[in-house]
Formats: sequence, C-alpha cells, structure tokens
Amino acid sequence: MIELGLRNDVYRRPLATALDRLGLREGWRCVDVGAGGGDVTVALAELVGRDGRVYAVDSDPAARDAVADAAATAAVAQVLAITQAGEDLLLPEPVDLAFCRFLLMHVVDPVVVIGRMGRAVRPGGWVVCQEPVTSAGRVGGAPMSMPDARHPDVGALLPALARKAGLEVVDAWAEAPAGAGPGPVARYLESLTGVDPGDDPVVLPPLVTVVSRRPVG
Repeated sequence: MIELGLRNDVYRRPLATALDRLGLREGWRCVDVGAGGGDVTVALAELVGRDGRVYAVDSDPAARDAVADAAATAAVAQVLAITQAGEDLLLPEPVDLAFCRFLLMHVVDPVVVIGRMGRAVRPGGWVVCQEPVTSAGRVGGAPMSMPDARHPDVGALLPALARKAGLEVVDAWAEAPAGAGPGPVARYLESLTGVDPGDDPVVLPPLVTVVSRRPVG
C-alpha cells in the first residue's frame, strides 16, 4: 500500500487505495483540481518524483501561494500552481491522472468539471474523483449537514456523473472514518464545523471514490 505523508488527513486511506489501484509511479504527469493548501498535490509530487510533474489548480489565488509554500517545504521542484476554475481547466500538456477531492460538491455543474478533467488526460488516462455523502455522516446519531455546499451529497451520484461526462468507470467504493471522544476524527469534525463533538460518537461522511478512464477510441 502506498504511504502518503498527508498532514492531519483522516481520509488518506481512500486516496492511497485509489493510487495503488492506478499503479501511480515515477514520471507521471498529474493535475490536482481544487488543490487548496496543497497536501494532496505534494503527496502526488513525492510519488511521481523529479521526472514527473504535478499541476495544482485552484480558483482561489491564495491557494497558489499555499501550494508553492508546501512544495518548497517538501523540496519538491516539479509542482506548478495555476489559478483556474475547474470549469475552465486547460493545461499545457496532457496528463496521466486528473484528481479532485471535496471539489464537485461546491461547483455549479459537476458534470462539466468532470468532463474538463477527462479532456485534460491522455487517451486511456485516469480521472479520480472523491466526494462525500454528507447527510450519511453522524454526530451522536444525528445526520450531518453542510448548508454552504451546492451538492452536499454529490458522492451518492458520482459514478453516474462520471459516465455522463463520457468516462469509463473502472471502480467505485465508499469509506467513512469513525471515532468517539478525543482523536483525529473529532479534531477533523471540529475543523470542519467549528464545533467540538466532545465524547459523542462520530461517523464522518462517507467519501465516495470513483476511478475512471478516458476512452482510448
């Protein structure tokens, strides 16, 4: 199993499983769409090595600086940060892997973004999307909600959306970290909501992973 050096990331196992499934290796070209602070970007860069390249794409200009700082700290030279919306994704070269996580829940039309990711990869290249089913999460047995997200349960539709975008779905699954009392799950929920769950049992929203490919023909 691939080991990922992600900071405070309770969802690292679904990502490692997906990258193992692809056979990600040195020399690959990748794009992390909706890169945010750059944790996943840097993890990808460490895996593809100096002969590879990772584009970190985010619509927030501040994310470009955050990714640059993270890459500099990790001494990873092949990270290129681009300020761009997922709907406008356009890269200077075809890539082997297009990845997004916690992005489609916020965009206007997830199919448009998945379609742009599909066109960004080479024929036969990989598109991996990871999105939550927010309402399936539980805090003290009560359903979670995320009113600021346009599509809080987009994960439940993700395999169908990938097919609608013209991709071949190769694999799909869901995973949800759980815990009770102090620990990574409680800290993550507090960072997400601003509310400490205390000793209440927590099941974080299942993260649906869809591994798909751009058709060759």
